[in-house]
Amino acid sequence: MAVDYSVYLVTDNTPAILGDKDIVEVVRAAVDGGVTIVQLRDKTSDTGELIKIAKQLHAVTKPKGVPLVINDRVDVALASGVEGVHIGQDDIDLTSARKILGKDAIIGVTANSLEEAEIAAAGGADYLGLGTVFATPTKENSKSIIGVSGVQTILSSLEKQYPDVKNVCIGGINASNCQRVLYQSTTPTGKRLDGIAVVSAIMAAQDPKKASSDLVRLVSTPPPFAASSSATQRRQMTQELIATTIPEITKRLAEKKPLCHNMTNLVVQNFAANVALAVGGSPIMSSNSHEAADLAALGGSLVLNMGSTTPEMRAHHLRAMAAYNSIGGPILLDPVGAGATCARREGVAALMRGGYFDVIKGNEGEIRTVSGAAGVKQHGVDSGASQLSLRERAQLVKQVAAREHNVVLMTGTTDVISDGVRTLAVSNGHALLGEITGSGCTLGTTIAAYLAVEREDKLLAVLAGVLHYEIAGERAAARKETVRGPGSFIPAFIDELYLIRQESVAGGEWAQGAKVEVLDI
Repeated sequence: MAVDYSVYLVTDNTPAILGDKDIVEVVRAAVDGGVTIVQLRDKTSDTGELIKIAKQLHAVTKPKGVPLVINDRVDVALASGVEGVHIGQDDIDLTSARKILGKDAIIGVTANSLEEAEIAAAGGADYLGLGTVFATPTKENSKSIIGVSGVQTILSSLEKQYPDVKNVCIGGINASNCQRVLYQSTTPTGKRLDGIAVVSAIMAAQDPKKASSDLVRLVSTPPPFAASSSATQRRQMTQELIATTIPEITKRLAEKKPLCHNMTNLVVQNFAANVALAVGGSPIMSSNSHEAADLAALGGSLVLNMGSTTPEMRAHHLRAMAAYNSIGGPILLDPVGAGATCARREGVAALMRGGYFDVIKGNEGEIRTVSGAAGVKQHGVDSGASQLSLRERAQLVKQVAAREHNVVLMTGTTDVISDGVRTLAVSNGHALLGEITGSGCTLGTTIAAYLAVEREDKLLAVLAGVLHYEIAGERAAARKETVRGPGSFIPAFIDELYLIRQESVAGGEWAQGAKVEVLDI
């Protein structure tokens, strides 16, 4: 039978989740709200009671054409006449379940790893429940937590070998994250999850019907921050395009003066505000997440800078991220010193789990940490000596961007930028930019300002911000009569950021100085 797995309800009869509600009435409301398949999961009732509940639920689901499966208990599935079972790794084996229930039964299998998924797919499972995706109150420290990237890894393998097996994800999925999970778990070739499995998002809801209908709507629409599928998103980065289009974007930035919301470290706030003004943005330096929703509604962008990281600040970052994600406001993550300490590594992981970033900007050590590489050593916030060749850096950046469905920028003597498809190397800039405090942080501010006005092609927005910033650095350093070192470089640099903006308004050709190479990776 053809099964729609898009919104898969897994029941829970524990008081902590169900409360004093009646499980049959909750499932009835959920089916009315649009859930497409239901699993009865009950670890406490005896066999007779379980069969009774299963028959009551089946009387609700069957008339609506919604399949009902039983968790673990093949005997209960047979006795109640439902459509199938879902089995875990410690339950009855798939071969035996199929032999008992027959070829037409729906049989799903929990898979927490690629190996488990491949074994179940090869064994004839109709669908796989992939996860746990996020920690839940009952699985906070479980080794089964695989994250969104783990789901994507499994899908990438299955699409080659077992394209007909359906897949849903489970574990901490709810209305606030389901769109992001579906979007970011999609493989580079377009293989998507067939649905989401939810428990408390419906079972604990005060209005299960509304909760279900909300989830149905969310899974059928792309998230607000999803990249456009327009042709401009994948246009080729020719020198002509760069020289002509980037000044036009700078002009738009100058005319629009978008809000540039910086949640950044105390060391660079003043500098970052001046840089934002110079390039044409309207800066606000606020780390108070309680005003993030109001600021996000103004149409600007957000910089999350981990330079001054604390658990309290992380909580503010997560709330602000949720506010911007909810309306598609661009967010740039600057994981400052990500590999320097355990606290920073944990902070990066928490932010990556907590929301979507349009751009991740960092030096080699920071991007390697974001990628999940082990043993990254950073001396403070500096990257340290490069461990990778240019080609290796480009491969890593492209890999992370493809995994996250965003744009990744790895800064260095030669910057590398990728959106997972197109990868660029930029060789502009000047050594004096590395001699002043906050040059990396304020580059993030500049890019975020560009993201606010160029949302169709995020790679182009990042490139425009990098070139504006680094060409201004070159021009400032060339003022030999006044610039003698880092101290005199800063005011000249801010002046040049401003002058490039003014030249763009007048139709200037400053981007002809771009040193950009398209990398074939």
